[in-house]
Amino acid sequence: MVQRLYIFNFKAVAVNLLKILAFLSVITAVAAFLGNKYKAASTENIINKFNEQRFGDFYKKEKNTCDLIFVGSSHSYCTFDPAFFDENAGVDSFQMGMPLQLPASTYYELKEIFGYQKPKTVVMEVYWGVLGEDFELNQANQLFQVLKNDGLKEEYITDVFPFAEKVKYSTDVLRYQGDYFAYKSNEYDEKIRNFIKVYRTPDTKQEGIEEYGTKGFIYCDYNMLPDEYDLTNQYKEMDGKDYKPSDVQMKYLEKIADLCNENGAQLIFVTSPIAPVSMGYIKNYDLINACINDFAEKHNIPYFDYNIINAEEDLVTNENFRDDAHLNYSGAQIIDRHFLGLLEKEGISLK
Repeated sequence: MVQRLYIFNFKAVAVNLLKILAFLSVITAVAAFLGNKYKAASTENIINKFNEQRFGDFYKKEKNTCDLIFVGSSHSYCTFDPAFFDENAGVDSFQMGMPLQLPASTYYELKEIFGYQKPKTVVMEVYWGVLGEDFELNQANQLFQVLKNDGLKEEYITDVFPFAEKVKYSTDVLRYQGDYFAYKSNEYDEKIRNFIKVYRTPDTKQEGIEEYGTKGFIYCDYNMLPDEYDLTNQYKEMDGKDYKPSDVQMKYLEKIADLCNENGAQLIFVTSPIAPVSMGYIKNYDLINACINDFAEKHNIPYFDYNIINAEEDLVTNENFRDDAHLNYSGAQIIDRHFLGLLEKEGISLK
C-alpha cells in the first residue's frame, strides 16, 4: 500500500515537472518572438536612423581633423549646426548629440571621440532634465547600437548599469520594449482613430521637414503645435524647488571635465533655450540654473544658459521652436549666430 502511494506521488511530481517545463518553453518562445519584434522596431525608429547616419559620418571622417565637437542631448543636435560654425568660425566641427543623452553616456561617447579626433573645443549642451536621472536603458541602448568600441560598452555596463538594468539589457524583450512602445504607438493610435472615425485635425499634425542635415545636425522646420502652448506642455507645474540633480550624473560631469582636460580640449557648457511659453510655466528656474552654474564655476568651465539670456535679450520667440522644448531651424540660426558672437566677446577661440 505504501509502495503504491510512493509510485503515485512520483508520477504526480513528474507530470507537474513536465507541465512546468512546457510552460517555460512557451514563455521562452513568446519572449523570443517579442524580443525579435521589439528589436525590429528599433530599426524603424527614425531617431535611431539619424544616429546611425551621424556615427557613420563621424567614423568616415579623417582622423584628427576636427577642431570643435558638440555633444549632449537632442537640444544639442537641434541647436548647433556645424555648417554654420565651419563657415563663420573657420573651424571643422561635428555634431554628436543624441536623444536624452545623460552625462554618463556623454562621457563614454567622448572617450570614443577622443580615440578618433583631437578637438580643441568641446561644447556640451547641458539640459537639466537629463541631469535628474540616474539611468535610462533606452538611451544607453541607442548609444550601444552605433558605438564601435565593444570595450567601452562593457565598461559602461559594468560601471553605470544598475543590476536590474543589466538583466533587462541581456534580454531582447526587455531591452527593446522602450523602442517598440514608444515608436509603434503612433502607428496604432492612427489605426484606432481611423477605425472609430476620429481623425486628427490639421492643427494637431506637424507639417514640414525633419531630416538629417550634415555632420550630425538634424534640420527641422516644424512649428510648435497649438496644444503644446497649454494642454500638453511638459513644463506645467514644474518648480525649481523640487529639482535635484542625480549624484550619478554629477559624478560623470566631473569625469567629463577631467577627460577634456586630459585631452587638451576646452570644455564649454551651454543650455539651449526652451520655448518662452514653457519658461513661463516654470517656477524658480534660478534654482535649476544654479545647479549647473555652481558646478561650472567650481571647475572654471564657461557656461551660457540661453533661457536666462533669452529672457534678457528676446532672441527667440515661440515661432522659433519645433515643440515646447526644441528649436526649429530658424531658432538654431539665431542662437548659433548669437553664441558665436558671445564667444568672440568673451575672447574664447574655437580653434
